[in-house]
Amino acid sequence: MHPQLETIFDEAENRYLKPEELSLLGEYVDSLPERLEAYRNLRDRELKIMQSVADQLQLELPQEKVEMLERSIKNALLMLRYCAMGMLLNDEAFVQERLLGWLSLTVQVYDTRSIDAVLYRLLNQRLKQALNPRHLALLGSMLLLAQNTLQQPASADTRR
Repeated sequence: MHPQLETIFDEAENRYLKPEELSLLGEYVDSLPERLEAYRNLRDRELKIMQSVADQLQLELPQEKVEMLERSIKNALLMLRYCAMGMLLNDEAFVQERLLGWLSLTVQVYDTRSIDAVLYRLLNQRLKQALNPRHLALLGSMLLLAQNTLQQPASADTRR
């Protein structure tokens, strides 16, 4: 759940909510049906979206080993699922804490950045086709956070 909302609930025993806190809670509750619909839509279309991306990735990168392509596709699938849950919860920290730490290390260890760059481009294109603009907008900030973090160059310490 959104960190600000968690803080509000932690304070429940001490006081009633302030108007701005009630407003934040109201915005969250009001947006929940749309987030649920976006989550369900993505869940129901995941296989078709990812299969299309995988097929196109193989066509664009025929020189890459199948094992490397498969690893990147599996990681992208995990990223998409974590981003969907982060979107549902309206919580970027969820994506950062649960996904980006270990996935960043995996990307560095296996050096899949060049494959991932093509894969993310294809995934974003496919998501634009598969999701309506409202749902894409809800998911977009989570995807951008994850993809930008995973595409950052490795630091000198991690390259050794």
